[in-house]
Amino acid sequence: MLTANLLDKQTWAVDVLSGPQTGSEGSLIEAVRASGTPLLIEPALVREVSPLNDLKALVRMARRMRSNDYVVVHTHSSKAGILGRWAAWLARVPVIVHTVHGWGHHERQHPLVRAYYVILEKLTLLITDKLIVVSPQNTEKGLADGIGTAADYVVIRSGIELDRFGHPAIGRDETRRAWGIPLGVPVVGTVTRLSAQKAPLDFVRAAAAIAQTRPDVWFVMVGDGDLRPQVEALATELGIRDRLVLTGLRRDVPELMAAFDIFALSSLWEGLPRVLPQAMATGLPIVATAADGTAEAVQQGVNGILTPPGEPMALAGMLLQLLENPTLAKQMGEAGRARVDEFSDKRMVAQIDALYRALLAAKGIKVENKE
Repeated sequence: MLTANLLDKQTWAVDVLSGPQTGSEGSLIEAVRASGTPLLIEPALVREVSPLNDLKALVRMARRMRSNDYVVVHTHSSKAGILGRWAAWLARVPVIVHTVHGWGHHERQHPLVRAYYVILEKLTLLITDKLIVVSPQNTEKGLADGIGTAADYVVIRSGIELDRFGHPAIGRDETRRAWGIPLGVPVVGTVTRLSAQKAPLDFVRAAAAIAQTRPDVWFVMVGDGDLRPQVEALATELGIRDRLVLTGLRRDVPELMAAFDIFALSSLWEGLPRVLPQAMATGLPIVATAADGTAEAVQQGVNGILTPPGEPMALAGMLLQLLENPTLAKQMGEAGRARVDEFSDKRMVAQIDALYRALLAAKGIKVENKE
């Protein structure tokens, strides 16, 4: 959505195509429509593996791409990335680009499932002009799995709206009052999807361990997902449900983050989580698991602390260290804010614009401003 909004309108006419499902992380469909970007919904582009729907989506997208005469198709997410690129190839779109926001295959899958996804990525790379990765670690993982060569990859970090984060529309105290959080207590918060990848139960376990030492600390989880019932049950079982705020899906994330004192992330695997530069822009110190591209945003001991994935007690220990040392926490928050410009949405889009132009020029297609 940011790419579509920020590309120069005098040069690029951009459409966004999406499947109809919004999922537990919420829908940006209305936000895209409100931005004025043309939005096309493909009903057959569903999340589940569905041979009939997948074939329908492939054929319909190819027809649409051919009739609209696109010169670039840029795909995101694993399934849409596979189907969208093959549709673009069938439609003879000159330039095909895909962004890897973390690979769809990972070590925690069944080996046969993982191998299947790796094969799909290898085959689809044959018709892809360039893979954008949000972190060098994504390149390393792709190469380790035999997906292309280093020349197939370019790093463009996923940008965030720096004019929103760190500039909340509502004050910190007002946000805390709205959620029943006492004004003077420390708050450890996360913004995450309540799904297996993000390990929200590890966050709850870490919170419970912290509560034994620091009964004054409150915890906030912004987001939703299929593990919400388990999160609520575990919080009740561990005796912290009265100090754990579950906000569900929210669009006022900058305001909620401004009410935190420390940001935590418990993911098992990632690309480069956008919430980390968002926390940096807010001025928050970060304690996060060292999952893939997380280290691109969190410099160990500078603007945060990294802990091993799947070890909630290690996460709790580092969070306690910052809770007990507010001076260090403040220094880390300031250090994160000082380097967050490299995650700017405008910088990201400028790099994407330059990549489109270079790939088109290599095929003899000149980019000109519209009349």
